[in-house]
Amino acid sequence: QVQLVESGGGLVQAGGSLRLSCAASGRTFSRYAMGWFRQAPGKEREFVAYIKWSGGSAYYAEAVKGRFTISRDNAKNTVYLQMNSLKFEDTAVYYCAATAVGSVDVADSYDYWGQGTQVTVSS
Repeated sequence: QVQLVESGGGLVQAGGSLRLSCAASGRTFSRYAMGWFRQAPGKEREFVAYIKWSGGSAYYAEAVKGRFTISRDNAKNTVYLQMNSLKFEDTAVYYCAATAVGSVDVADSYDYWGQGTQVTVSS
């Protein structure tokens, strides 16, 4: 069992930066690949970024590639999402999720989810 708690969301001007954190409980955190998803009002949840359990490989949605960076610290049971050059269209609730063997960008394949943290980018 893994419990996930996101933090770090807030209000930022376009062009600014935020760093989201996702703290995980459970001793098996390092066995899970981690993903970040987001959901804007009236839209479906969409994939943002993914990192393997080892931290060696990361994947990004085209919309955030070059601006966002996912990382993890298994010693701290935490995964991060550094978001730079934020745009108005990045406004959404951001969720972290854990998957044992699921697909990188398929939300239904993730086993555990956090409650989400709101990111609002003003234009």
